[in-house]
Amino acid sequence: MNTEVRFLAQHLLHAGLSPLDARDRRVIARVARRVHTARNLNREFDDRLTMGQRLADRVATVGGSWGFIIGFGVFLGAWALINIVLLSQSAFDPYPFVFLNLLLSMLAALQAPVIMMSQNRQAAKDRLAAALDYEVNLKSETEIASLSDKMDSLQAQMERLMALHAANSNAKSNAKPVTAKVAAKQTMSSL
Repeated sequence: MNTEVRFLAQHLLHAGLSPLDARDRRVIARVARRVHTARNLNREFDDRLTMGQRLADRVATVGGSWGFIIGFGVFLGAWALINIVLLSQSAFDPYPFVFLNLLLSMLAALQAPVIMMSQNRQAAKDRLAAALDYEVNLKSETEIASLSDKMDSLQAQMERLMALHAANSNAKSNAKPVTAKVAAKQTMSSL
């Protein structure tokens, strides 16, 4: 197996195994074993997530949706309406809405790091996707190089066969044709 991997690395990538990094060696080994390189990125990435990371992703998904924005706008409008119109005499948060500002600041202070964590995970997922794309592209390149070598070999064999066929055709055309008269004379003289 190792000799086949070395051969592939030398022949297809025009390099030995030593200058290759671990990822390239892994791809070459997969090519040698004829194993698929493509993997399901989402399943592979989701399997690694902890419960806290999944929760952060859900919070970021909800916090970045139109439903959240519209719902929060309705909540803010209702807060203002209740405190200005309905509870004008005994409002629990009168007009400057200091308590609402405090709640919004606390929400922003908690939501911003959670969204940043989710974005960092998305960046890590993008890096993993790029790495998987690289592996698939490298395997495709080595397979194409292998197919190209096979095609070159087949073309050389075809050229040799065509040359042999041409030589056979020339040998047959240079031989004296035997006509019926000549054949009859040869038969009569042998009797």
